[in-house]
Amino acid sequence: MILTYAFERGVNFVDTAELYGTYPHVKNALKNVNRQDIVIASKSYAYSKKTAEQSLKKALTEMDLEYIDIFLLHEQESEHTLRGHFEALEYLVKMKEKGYIKAVGLSTHYIASVKASLKYKEIDIIHPIVNMLGLGIQDGSVNDMLRELKKAQDMGKGIYAMKPFGGGNLLNSFEDCFAFVLSLSYIHSIAIGMRTIEEVQMNIDIFQGKTELKGIQNKINISGKKLNIAYWCDRCGKCVEVCGFKALAIKKNKIYIDHEKCTLCGYCSKYCSQFCIKIV
Repeated sequence: MILTYAFERGVNFVDTAELYGTYPHVKNALKNVNRQDIVIASKSYAYSKKTAEQSLKKALTEMDLEYIDIFLLHEQESEHTLRGHFEALEYLVKMKEKGYIKAVGLSTHYIASVKASLKYKEIDIIHPIVNMLGLGIQDGSVNDMLRELKKAQDMGKGIYAMKPFGGGNLLNSFEDCFAFVLSLSYIHSIAIGMRTIEEVQMNIDIFQGKTELKGIQNKINISGKKLNIAYWCDRCGKCVEVCGFKALAIKKNKIYIDHEKCTLCGYCSKYCSQFCIKIV
C-alpha cells in the first residue's frame, strides 16, 4: 500500500536487498505502474559466480523482472573485501553486458571501500552512508567520506546515499539532516526509509520544494518507534556506559533495552563501532 501510494505520487526509485525479504512487496506494487518508469536497486552478499547467479536470479524471479536497474555488492569494507568478491563482481558485469543489469556497484559503511571503488571501472554506483554527523561511518569522518565521494562523482560514478538520519538516531535533528544531504550536489539520490503514508507525503513535498524545511520538525512522529539493537552486536558495552538514562544493560550476554527509560535521544549510537543501534 505504501509503495503503491509512493509510485502514484511520483517516487521512482526503490532501494531493497536480498536480506530485507521485500521482493514480494516490490513485485506487488510494480503491477500498477509502468516498469520502465521505476529504478530498482538491490544488494547481495554474493562472493562467487555461483552465489551471484543465485542472488540475481532470486531478485529477477521474486520481483518478476526482466532486468534490474542497479545491483550492488552489499556492505563492502575495503579493497581486500572487493578482491574477495571479485568473482561475483565479474559475473554481475557480464550480466550487465547481457542486459539483465543496467548498473553494477557496491554499498558500504567504509571510506576505504569508496577509495577502492575508484580503481575499478566496473563499479558504476556507490551507495554509502552520508549524514551530517557521520553516524555509521566506520573509518573516518563525514568530511573524509564526502571528499572521496566527490572524487567518485568526478570520475562519472553514480552516488546514492543511505542513512541520512543515522538509522533514526538523528530524527530529533530532522530539519538539519535533510538540509545537509540536500545541499550535496554530488549525491544523486537519497534512500530514505518510510513507514507511513504521512511520511511519504511529507518527504515528497520536501524533495519537490513544496514545503519549507523550517518548521516541519513537529510533523515528525516518532511515537511507536523504538531503539533496536541488531543481531550482530558484539556486546562491547560502550552504549551501556554512555547511556545517561540507564536504559541499557547487558543481561544474559545480550544488550537489554528498558524502553520505558529510553528517550530515543540516539546518543548511544555514536559509540557503536558496528552501527548496530537504530531507532525504528
